[in-house]
Amino acid sequence: MTPAGSGTARFSEAATIRAAQRGDGRAFDRLVDSHYRAVYNTAYRMLGIASAADDATQASFLRVYEALGSFRGDASFSTWLYRITMNVCLDELRRRKNEPASLTDEDEEGEPTGERDLPDESDEPARSAEQRELQRLVHEGIGRLPEDFRTIIVLYDLRGLSYQEISEVLGIPLGTVKSRLNRARNALRAEMAGHLELFDR
Repeated sequence: MTPAGSGTARFSEAATIRAAQRGDGRAFDRLVDSHYRAVYNTAYRMLGIASAADDATQASFLRVYEALGSFRGDASFSTWLYRITMNVCLDELRRRKNEPASLTDEDEEGEPTGERDLPDESDEPARSAEQRELQRLVHEGIGRLPEDFRTIIVLYDLRGLSYQEISEVLGIPLGTVKSRLNRARNALRAEMAGHLELFDR
């Protein structure tokens, strides 16, 4: 979230957090603007549906607003924010556990919607279509994983958190983070095995 090695940016965010804690609404809005995309994309990968990700994002920032006074900086703000976001998403997954859920939203042309920061790396129409299809299949594969596997894949492979950060977000030992990530990746490979053969040409 905050660029690594950017002392000025870290100081600026720290000052913004302190201002928001004092009740400065504009400062809180700056925090939301800075982290909105990361929170939304995390929620989308966890919940699989754009409308649910929107709701979870709003709920996450509401919790941040309500709890900001208790933030003491023992962990980084981004780690604290991810912890809140994950709790919101896990609450939602547990709430709808017995409800049938679509793993993707589609636009009128049948294309999946929701993820806001996936780059299109090619201008070739055929390759772009293949990439979109692969992204959709991976997204659906992640959505079929158990909650603990889905969570760790999202945090490490998609959001780029370190083992230490994930340990702090989830409140589990480093060794558990590493072993769970390995098992989660194996589970995702198994989910994707039949589909990925289509792309081995």
